[in-house]
Amino acid sequence: MPDLNIGGQAVIEGVMMRSKDRISTAIRLPNGEIVIKTDDYQSLANRYKILNTPLLRGAVAFIEMLIIGIKTLNFSADIAMKEADKEEAAKKGTEYNEPAKKKSNAFMLGLSVVIALGFGIGIFFFTPLWISELFGIDKNAVSFNLMAGTIRIIMFVLYVWIISFFGEFKRIFQYHGAEHKSIYAYEMEDELTPERAATHTRLHPRCGTSFILIVALLAIFIYAIADTIYAIKTGFPPSLGTRFAIHFSLLPIVAGSSYELLKLSGKTRQRNVTKVLIQPGLWLQRITTKEPSIDQLEVALIALKSSLGLVPSDSATDRTPVS
Repeated sequence: MPDLNIGGQAVIEGVMMRSKDRISTAIRLPNGEIVIKTDDYQSLANRYKILNTPLLRGAVAFIEMLIIGIKTLNFSADIAMKEADKEEAAKKGTEYNEPAKKKSNAFMLGLSVVIALGFGIGIFFFTPLWISELFGIDKNAVSFNLMAGTIRIIMFVLYVWIISFFGEFKRIFQYHGAEHKSIYAYEMEDELTPERAATHTRLHPRCGTSFILIVALLAIFIYAIADTIYAIKTGFPPSLGTRFAIHFSLLPIVAGSSYELLKLSGKTRQRNVTKVLIQPGLWLQRITTKEPSIDQLEVALIALKSSLGLVPSDSATDRTPVS
């Protein structure tokens, strides 16, 4: 099975798909119509050769997709709020007046990225270090990072498991499953129809969920080496603050290495060794993906086709695409 340059993300009542040349987001409105937004796209790694080197391209791709993901989520949230305002106006019997189109606010987007990174680093990066130090095992680098890594993984699994019970997140997880099934249909050169896509698995080795798990596992190994080197050089283990600074500075290396492993797992997914190694990530996707409906698969496939240029961005809907 080929591993093609297609990725995606579930959003509020829709799916974003990214190909080599385009990013397309398809969103289902309450009245059943589908709105599509398509933008030209070229990754930084493709634009600048120096950024396409192993390890560095993974760190760059992580930041790039974080920005794209937040921008896409903001777009889907704007659509949801607009439809909610329309419904409220209809209930009151008043006319809905569409607000003036807002210009893209780079500052607010940047602030959203910083807040998202800060929240993730504080909760899933610093907290495990702090808890591990409370247990007083900071003198042994391997034991310390093994505990911190285990706590980090447990926290992440509990987080996605808890939010999976909320109705809105359950629908997002269904769209996540629709994204995976649609990509599988394309990779298998199957018909790009909801009925055919439904026959494929919703678990994909190149998923962002698997990436996060790889990051958490690889971090145990890399950070243990870094802490050991520090202890050998200084004669004592790093303090909590120093350890945080060392680990944070190595995060691009961890992310870059995890990216390379994720890409490799996609290319070698048919090998027995790879099948064993990717199982934890696939198990976790049983939480972060749910079986989608035919309607949700239709949305994902429209986003996929639009990103590939197989259909014009407005050919799959009788509504003018929102920009």
